[in-house]
Amino acid sequence: MTEKELMKKAIEAREKAYVPYSKFPVGAALLTKSGKVHTGCNIECASYGATNCAERTAIFKSVSEGDLDIDMIAVVGDENAYTYPCGICRQVIVEYGKNIKLIIGKSEEEYKVYTIENLLPHSFTPDDLEKNN
Repeated sequence: MTEKELMKKAIEAREKAYVPYSKFPVGAALLTKSGKVHTGCNIECASYGATNCAERTAIFKSVSEGDLDIDMIAVVGDENAYTYPCGICRQVIVEYGKNIKLIIGKSEEEYKVYTIENLLPHSFTPDDLEKNN
């Protein structure tokens, strides 16, 4: 699957966002190394702390199906600006590897590509816990 095709899946996922408070829909599409796609959208709650971001929704769906080998994640929010993963999402993403590719887009045609290492340098990962054991 190409970056553009994955971005299209993220745009489709954005349409399912439940955002009655922020009115800011975000979609994500995750591709695993086995070729499976998991999508997610942001889901808000009146108790804001219980809100879940699109990226984590896609990751949790993937993990809950036993598919932990993440290759890339496309994220799209506002059509006029790039929407990057929040700090919590970045930490959850790096849990599954420092080389995961992130496609941050405005549309199918307009996007930027990073690795999670680019967006969260010097991260704390499971490797750090193993060093202390």
